[in-house]
Amino acid sequence: MSDRDPFAAPEGVRLQKVLAGAGVASRRVAEELIVAGRVRVNGTVVTELGSRIDPENDLVDVDGTAVQLDQSKRYVMLNKPTGVVSSMKDDRGRPDLRRFTKDWDERLYNVGRLDAETSGLLVLTNDGELAHVLAHPSFGVTKVYIAKVEGRVTPQVIQRLTRGVDLEDGPIAADKARLLSSSAEGGGSLVELTLHSGRNRIVRRMMAEVGHPVVELVRRQFGPLHLGTLPAGRARELTKVERGALLTLARRAAGEAPQSRDTSDSRSHQENE
Repeated sequence: MSDRDPFAAPEGVRLQKVLAGAGVASRRVAEELIVAGRVRVNGTVVTELGSRIDPENDLVDVDGTAVQLDQSKRYVMLNKPTGVVSSMKDDRGRPDLRRFTKDWDERLYNVGRLDAETSGLLVLTNDGELAHVLAHPSFGVTKVYIAKVEGRVTPQVIQRLTRGVDLEDGPIAADKARLLSSSAEGGGSLVELTLHSGRNRIVRRMMAEVGHPVVELVRRQFGPLHLGTLPAGRARELTKVERGALLTLARRAAGEAPQSRDTSDSRSHQENE
């Protein structure tokens, strides 16, 4: 016979209650999602309305999109302006990121880095596991940059960027490269680069190698996140849709990463474009 007390409260929380609490849908609609087979717990479809889960340890997704169950986690997008270093406290007294985190009680940290003269999308969070996946180059999270460069960039230069260039720390190729504009009057060119590399100042070094030094650089996209119209120097919490996309990417990347990959502290691999 089982030693379990038949009068003890059931373990876990009902799945539909968890979904409603996470803001996915009302409890009634959450029940419909479960019955329709659109909800998975730890990768397994759950259709029983009596199902209970452990919100602290179980992973839930709806229609393949991850659901944030831990409401203590914060995910913030910052459009970092130039002149600010990617640090919560700079030992040289330079302007840092602390000014942009005052609206949140949680202690937030930046995911990866942008150098002081590069502006654009920076993620701030207190979710260490997600930060590791996003920052570590072994997980291959892509970033999109717009670079204003010197000189007139030709299609041949774009092809060279995607074929690969040799730098002092080894060859590197852009995942994608696109010429946005090019001036014949010496006004420079705009180039869009998509990379998953985490090497130090990689965009600037690549463009210098092909003869077009960077004048201005902005990161417009980080994984599924787009900077959009967020003004420079402003920060905002991610929307529910953005959080779902980010958590989905992180879970998939972590689950698909080969065990042989280097999983050492991601801080030593953070990009500094």
